[in-house]
Amino acid sequence: MTAETVDQAAVEAPVEETAPAPAEAEAKPRYKLAMYWASACGGCDVAVLNLGMKLIEFTERWEPVFWPAAMDGKRQDVRDMEDDEIDVCLFDGGIRTDEDAEMAHLLRAKSKVLVAFGSCASEGCIPGLANQRSIDAVFAAAYDPELNDVNGEGTPNGPWESPYGELELPTLQLRLQHLSQVVDVDYSVPGCPPETERIAEVLGAVTAALDGTGPLPPKGAVLGAGNSTVCDECTRERNVKTIKEFKRIQTLAEVDPNLCLLEQGLPCCGPAARDGCGAKCPAAGAPCIGCYGATEGVKDFGARLLSAYASVVDASEPEEIERVLAGLPDTVGQFYRFSLAASLLHGGRS
Repeated sequence: MTAETVDQAAVEAPVEETAPAPAEAEAKPRYKLAMYWASACGGCDVAVLNLGMKLIEFTERWEPVFWPAAMDGKRQDVRDMEDDEIDVCLFDGGIRTDEDAEMAHLLRAKSKVLVAFGSCASEGCIPGLANQRSIDAVFAAAYDPELNDVNGEGTPNGPWESPYGELELPTLQLRLQHLSQVVDVDYSVPGCPPETERIAEVLGAVTAALDGTGPLPPKGAVLGAGNSTVCDECTRERNVKTIKEFKRIQTLAEVDPNLCLLEQGLPCCGPAARDGCGAKCPAAGAPCIGCYGATEGVKDFGARLLSAYASVVDASEPEEIERVLAGLPDTVGQFYRFSLAASLLHGGRS
């Protein structure tokens, strides 16, 4: 075969058609996320950061547009946004200052979905315990030189002359309120802080709902938690025995690793607290403190817990009851540690 015939054969040979390149997958939308830290400790923000590498995955679908704890952002940035520009706002912390209230109203206007994130926003949490005292008493505890010699002179509230010039500080309100007592809230995520794996579940579910591939929870739903009690997910053995006294964990020589902590006399909040945390505290030998709030339909956490304790306390005479209750040195802290601001004692739930 000559070179000419080879060239001719190459020309006449059928050309194999290559398969067309698959069309690129349609880009999924990226939603706008805000997170704000009001009167709280900041643990909820840390819990979100604890998502680790999964947080990087979520940023592929979520654009943080306002998150003062993690990125530079000013109040004016939010004011400049259009109403409903933010798809979801996670608001953690209670409302104790005029600045907290302003930001709650502002973020409500700018957000399609507002979530009370964590115990402080959901029911007041530890800062709500200060509702037992007047503003003067609160400031005295922090700034009265007879009680505290660390902070120097003066009570910094509102306009205040500091060594660096006059400062305009947020003004403390008469009492702390949880978020839904101030603005309309779409959902709540309990916990102090919410468990990291539950946060991932919530963000995943919200993403699916916005994509139209999953159901949108009914307004007012509690996300990232169950509808039963911590006792129901606790693996400790319960014999339904009565107790004759409450004990503090440091007074016990040993904690039975298998027996219900309440039956050992330790004031556990498991009978009243909502499940969803995995009962991690009882599993580690520490009583549940009730940070996930009350179970569905319960209007007052403390009243529900008191009823549960009354059912196991072996006492009928007033003197004996007093002796048993004396084992709870801080009754308000025991029954309303996380929910005083939301309790029937202090205005109830909204």
